[in-house]
Amino acid sequence: MKIEQVFTSVAYPQGNGQVEVTNRTIVQALKTRLDAAKEIGQESARIMAYGENNQELRAMDLDLLEENRSRAAIRLAAYRKRMTQAYNKRVYPKVFQEGDLVMRKIQHQGERGKLEAKYEGPFKVIGKAGVAAYYLEDAQGKKGKRPWNAQHLKKYYP
Repeated sequence: MKIEQVFTSVAYPQGNGQVEVTNRTIVQALKTRLDAAKEIGQESARIMAYGENNQELRAMDLDLLEENRSRAAIRLAAYRKRMTQAYNKRVYPKVFQEGDLVMRKIQHQGERGKLEAKYEGPFKVIGKAGVAAYYLEDAQGKKGKRPWNAQHLKKYYP
């Protein structure tokens, strides 16, 4: 009887070709209606706006180019300022004074377990190395070799 059974999954309904046939019929019907209405040859807005004074308009656009660039630069600067303010609204800087006791984050966790301490100390702040960097001293009075960023420190409450 030459009956071929084809299974189609929901993800691929075009598997047996019925969708393509239906789409082709719809497209042909649309073309027929649009050809009769003469709407196929519609020109783009750019072509319709082209005129004899196009050279004059182009020259004027070139004259105003520098002004447009400066306006764009001003808008960009204002946008960056708003972005910075929005970001800084949620940032709380850590500030320590000389003599404060702090805990220092352990840099190399290595074979440490997840339940072990992540900070060591206490350490005493003995100086400032930059905007957010501090020199530390341990309980025996031994000074650290390098400054520590405030991001890796937290206040110690005895």
